[in-house]
Amino acid sequence: MELGVGMFGDNHYANGKPLPVGKRVQELIEEIKLMDELGLDFYGIGEHHRPDYAVSVPEIILAAAASVTKNIKLGSAVTVLSSADPVRVYQQFATIDQLSNGRAEITAGRGSFIESFPVYGYNLNDYDALFEEKLELLQKINNENPITWKGKFRAALNKQEILPRAVNDQLNIWVAVGGTPESVVRAGKAGLPVIFAIIGGSPVQFQPLFQYYRDVYKHFKHDETKFQVGVHMHCFFGEDSKQVADDYYPYYSAQMDRVGRSRGWPAYQRNQFDFGRSKEGALIIADANEAVDKILQMQELFGLTRFSAHMDVGGPSHAALMKSIEIYGTKIAPKVREALKK
Repeated sequence: MELGVGMFGDNHYANGKPLPVGKRVQELIEEIKLMDELGLDFYGIGEHHRPDYAVSVPEIILAAAASVTKNIKLGSAVTVLSSADPVRVYQQFATIDQLSNGRAEITAGRGSFIESFPVYGYNLNDYDALFEEKLELLQKINNENPITWKGKFRAALNKQEILPRAVNDQLNIWVAVGGTPESVVRAGKAGLPVIFAIIGGSPVQFQPLFQYYRDVYKHFKHDETKFQVGVHMHCFFGEDSKQVADDYYPYYSAQMDRVGRSRGWPAYQRNQFDFGRSKEGALIIADANEAVDKILQMQELFGLTRFSAHMDVGGPSHAALMKSIEIYGTKIAPKVREALKK
């Protein structure tokens, strides 16, 4: 099972207002460099178009990270493919792949936030149809060159070369899903690896969807040796479980409330946070030993090949994030890997 980090580049706040993004994006590069030095397997950065997130173009962050890392895979988490041009997406990530000697990958999603649609001039009424068509085109570009293609939302391509190409002529493409059967069927039919975002409730509730994905994948007779499935969960690590929870809660709850205000959610409560940290919950905000146990629990529950720790929700301090990454790389990852060898 690969162990890595997913981030959204949550911005820092002062007096209730977001700070300029320059400091946060510079910190991200330092954080990715540390992940690479500690031997974590992959890093993903999200795309958002809101003041509470510092990154709207993951490709720029990943290109910068490629120049200061050696081994870690670098990808999006996610690319909002519905409001992007698949040709440009492939070219950007193929360029990162060349910069990084073959370490780039794409995680495509429909987007749980919708701000990119008006920014790039797309109609939300086409939310599902856009994603289906663009995922099909991205896969075709990844598998063929030159390409001939025709769709509804984009100009046709006729024997068009798409350049540059990835190092091995193909990029790894994952699909991120939030928990709908329709998304699972789409990914399974295409034979693409899936990463499930489990950020609330009880993870055990997702078990039927994982099994459904396996069933669809097998039904379409895809190569089972290439089967990959991952999970993305909110995490934060410290030396003492209670202390890290108490220190992190103000950042976490503030961001839940910022998002919640735009979606009509009630104010986030400490009892939600505490349930999430329990054995039945979806948060891994803990010391190293508790984190190891819960990550292994997720692997046993779902048969994971990838675990992504999303650890910058709410924009905690750079120092706290560096400490969390250090604990993940030096105390958690080695124990998880050793346990999985047995």
